[in-house]
Amino acid sequence: MACSSSPDKPTDAAPSAPLKPSVSAPATPSAPAITDSTKLAAALLAARDLPAGFNPIADPTQDPSAPSGPDADKPDKSHTDPAQCAAVLSPISDQQGGSAAHAVSRFTGPNFSSIDIDAASYPSTGAAGAFAHVQDLFGSCLSYSGTDADGIHVDYKLAGNDQPAAGDASVSIRATTTSEGLTLISDVVVAVVGSTVVQISATGQQPIDPKVLTDVTVKQVDRLRGAPGM
Repeated sequence: MACSSSPDKPTDAAPSAPLKPSVSAPATPSAPAITDSTKLAAALLAARDLPAGFNPIADPTQDPSAPSGPDADKPDKSHTDPAQCAAVLSPISDQQGGSAAHAVSRFTGPNFSSIDIDAASYPSTGAAGAFAHVQDLFGSCLSYSGTDADGIHVDYKLAGNDQPAAGDASVSIRATTTSEGLTLISDVVVAVVGSTVVQISATGQQPIDPKVLTDVTVKQVDRLRGAPGM
């Protein structure tokens, strides 16, 4: 959720909305866990499934906000207050351990935009617990702040976001990141599909078209339902 500098001034985002009441995943998963991370990765959307202009990041496991190249050895001055809010929008498998398989895909797009998709599949009823944990984190991190790796101050705010229900259960939020006069907006859907929890985050200086996010979410849920092991 780091900001990048750009001379373009973002348009004002829509007024924030309160988070909706928590949503519960089904007590009995509609499908068993995917236990092979390679198969789960193959079930995530590819660049051809996304709007034109989005290209995959070669190493999707690399944190895009982490220093790289000659800056890799610089001291990391990142800090988040409250500390637990640093996990907001991190991969589901990092937020809730115990997954049987996990995978991440990241894509860069025009004008500093990006789409990140990650999924974690859990044995037994673990997906319901992971889904509840993500929502608890959202609720406790409605407004927080911190610094990036270079020590630059960053403010974060979370709010509700309207998206159609997806999968077996889903929630949607908008995360707004502001630093040094630049604002990035992340519209996010977290959905349960069988025993898998998937998170789709579309980030840019402008909010993504809600219909585009809906289309990407529907494609991803359908792909997971058809994955081997589901």
